[in-house]
Amino acid sequence: MYRVDVLIQGFPGKAVCHGGLGWSTVTLIRGGGKVMLLDVGAFGIRKELAKQLRAHGVAPDDVTDVVLTHAHYDHAVNFTLFPSATVWIGAQELAWAADQPPGFDPLPELYVRELRCSPRVRTVVAGDEFLPGLRTFAAPGHTPGHLIFLLDSVPVPMLFSGDAAKNRAELLSREVDTTGDAQASRASIDLIWRHWEAIPGTILVPGHDLSMVLGEDGRPRYLGERRAAITAWFNESLSDETAIDLCPEPHPALFTRLVDTGN
Repeated sequence: MYRVDVLIQGFPGKAVCHGGLGWSTVTLIRGGGKVMLLDVGAFGIRKELAKQLRAHGVAPDDVTDVVLTHAHYDHAVNFTLFPSATVWIGAQELAWAADQPPGFDPLPELYVRELRCSPRVRTVVAGDEFLPGLRTFAAPGHTPGHLIFLLDSVPVPMLFSGDAAKNRAELLSREVDTTGDAQASRASIDLIWRHWEAIPGTILVPGHDLSMVLGEDGRPRYLGERRAAITAWFNESLSDETAIDLCPEPHPALFTRLVDTGN
């Protein structure tokens, strides 16, 4: 039996003038002698990730496994912070990422090189149950070798969609904002829906949004409270800060109360 805690809450947005926000979900899974992180975030969340790990009583050396949905920088680069961990990534994803030349894209070339040569890295393929209770499924589109994960060793199953379905809008529209193959992405979202609907109450944890469950009407309902803001210095003193809230007032119909599932 595992305990699951979302350490970093993903955000469903992108900057207008400064590229992607890179605010992706990081999840801590503990139990059976394992301390796992499912995706590990970008450089920008390192201080917050350290804070959240401390708050949950976890030191970097305690992490036994890092599980990556795909190789993009905002999900993968922080694997280097966990020196005792085995790093798991899809075999197809790693082969594809390592074969790409340097380019203006989200692949962190030097980190991919380290993933390819590190003795701590293990590759998985669709259908593997490579860790107890954690199964993997191919969900290409966003990247060719993207994987999703289903965790069933918890009171309520949890489905981790990564960037195969980054947010609620993509799940409902079946369109993906950033994808290398739109048709493959639609098929992957169909797969996500099949797994999500298979067991009532299954919690979906997307790559860039709040966790969700399906309501009685079959539509996604958020769990928890979204928090995101920026503090800026537009004036002449560091003490004169401007806080910019990035979360509009939520519609009550989109949210539901979280039943105690250990996360």
